[in-house]
Amino acid sequence: MKRVGILGGTFNPIHQGHLLMANEAFHALKLDEVRFMPNATPPHKEARHLATDEQRVHMLELAISDVPYFHIEKIELESGGISYTYNTMYALQEREPDAKFYFIIGGDMIDSLHKWYHIEELTQLVQFVGIKRPGTEAKTAYPVQVLETPEMNVSSTVIRQRCHDGGPLKYIVPEAVEAYIRKEGLYGA
Repeated sequence: MKRVGILGGTFNPIHQGHLLMANEAFHALKLDEVRFMPNATPPHKEARHLATDEQRVHMLELAISDVPYFHIEKIELESGGISYTYNTMYALQEREPDAKFYFIIGGDMIDSLHKWYHIEELTQLVQFVGIKRPGTEAKTAYPVQVLETPEMNVSSTVIRQRCHDGGPLKYIVPEAVEAYIRKEGLYGA
């Protein structure tokens, strides 16, 4: 059975913290691949289209181009609308019945799992894998395999603010992503 990690998010923009989480999960769980899954409209965040879907996908492509076991899963972008993880994972399981899915989430998401759409059913479809983040409890009543990994306190929100303020992005986003952000003038850069 193929072992597939899924890391969902807005990736607006992708940053080193996302890459660290995916890489740690890949090695710790002996996965066959990790897919970065940009969502269309996340149900838990205000819908703000700071970068277009195409720009977010392009930044993902730039960030993972040198890692053969990283891929992009576009199912939520192709579906459009609000991206409910339960619906997505149900569709992926139908499409790939011979795969076991590991849904990788950060500590802030662990703390809010009780708010997720159809969470009881979702825990039957995927194995949740949690990565602690500084400032989060990473505690839940739901089954989550929490990995001990180096912690990196960076967020897309902080990066967007740095872009707006003219701050440095070196070591926070991959060089190619930074160059793209500055070329496109994303987030006020």
